[in-house]
Amino acid sequence: MSTETIWVTQEAYDRLVAELNRLKNEVLPDITQKIANAREEGDLKENGGYHAAREEQGKTDAQIRQLEDRLRRAEVGEVPADDGLVEAGMKVTIRFEGDTDTETFLLGSRELLSMDSSVDLDVYSPTSPLGEAIVGKSAGDPATYEAPNGKKLTVEIVEPKPF
Repeated sequence: MSTETIWVTQEAYDRLVAELNRLKNEVLPDITQKIANAREEGDLKENGGYHAAREEQGKTDAQIRQLEDRLRRAEVGEVPADDGLVEAGMKVTIRFEGDTDTETFLLGSRELLSMDSSVDLDVYSPTSPLGEAIVGKSAGDPATYEAPNGKKLTVEIVEPKPF
């Protein structure tokens, strides 16, 4: 699991907690009952219901571990002010130097996107090279960062808006 802090709103954090509680208190007990019922049927080698329930249990356990990890790393913050400065929780539009096209993304964590499944944005962490370069910048400001391939890239902040 990652050690990177993830920024979430209180609403997103509460949603993660609710999902974790649902998995632990509703889904897992149901799976446990399915496994118990399948065991009562006898021979487990050829018991499809038993194997399906065990597979479902494994997937649910993995989801629980992932949610617990996210909650452990979560930093709850307020929705950022619409003050023109780039910070976590903002939808940021940038333009790469020498290009006329713009790119818009969420500066924060994927958990913020779970609030609205119709939103299709890339997500960059505030601690990523691009994120660190643009935090605190305003519209019109340039920011330079080093891409994973070692190349220096410069972007212009076009518009930062709270998500």
